[in-house]
Amino acid sequence: MPQQPLVLICGESLLDVFANGHTPTGLALDAVVGGSPLNVAAGVARLGLRSLFFGAVSGDFLGARIEQSILAEGIDTSALVRCNAPTTLSLVGVDAQGQPSYRFYGHGGADRQLLPEHVALVPQGLAALHFGSYACVVEPIASTIRALVEQRCSVSVISYDPNVRANVEPDLDAWRANIAWMAGRCHLLKLSDEDLERLYPGRDIDDLAASWLAAGVKLVMLTRGGQGASAWMSAGRVDVAAPQVQVQDTVGAGDTFQAASLIALHELGRLSPAGMAELTLDDVRRLASFAAGAAAITCTRRGPDLPRRAELPAV
Repeated sequence: MPQQPLVLICGESLLDVFANGHTPTGLALDAVVGGSPLNVAAGVARLGLRSLFFGAVSGDFLGARIEQSILAEGIDTSALVRCNAPTTLSLVGVDAQGQPSYRFYGHGGADRQLLPEHVALVPQGLAALHFGSYACVVEPIASTIRALVEQRCSVSVISYDPNVRANVEPDLDAWRANIAWMAGRCHLLKLSDEDLERLYPGRDIDDLAASWLAAGVKLVMLTRGGQGASAWMSAGRVDVAAPQVQVQDTVGAGDTFQAASLIALHELGRLSPAGMAELTLDDVRRLASFAAGAAAITCTRRGPDLPRRAELPAV
């Protein structure tokens, strides 16, 4: 039986810290292993493909807990880098609608300490490489990511989700510049409606998608929360509805959508640069519906608790 394709996910890992009620002297806190790219890595593994995490973790007790979680998810750690910098913490507040807000404590954190020299740890023969969130716009990891993208964009699918965190990097021009750079090198570009509104206020999404497709992107996807998702490719636009669910919170929903999109591409036989070039509107409709369904499941759970393949129908 042929071995499953290997998907590399690169970026930050951290602890999402949630308030868990009051104590006599303060707050009880519940720390959950997270970070958008690490969530995607877990999602890929849970949904049935081999997942390799390329990132840096601290040698402190918090980093050890992150590494333990990575191993428990069945994620390949052969490209994991260990360092002495502290573990990044993300304090997460959730409003009455389940929408999260974040405050990061990560300047100089371990997740940023992935260096260009570490690219030598990345194996050949990858089906896809996914990049996202603030790791793409903070140094030194951002330079490492660019070096890896340049090296692999002609032979593997490159997936990118900006997942803007302005409280980590407030210069929105840096985020826009990175999207423009990635658009000339990635095959799958996914944004949320929040990212779109923050980075391109007043801009028409159809025009933006057309510009990214012209730059070389094969599939542009926009998640719209409870309104579903939209996708653009050379043959046109597809819109799909989101399943109606009881929302616990939306933490990890976008990461679930991203992981499920990669799984759907594989199951449709499109997880390669050549396959991405042959996508049809029917392929994209099925992919977007599958990813929206997966994200809806995550929304019914607290924190980034992504679904497994058996919880979802066929693509």
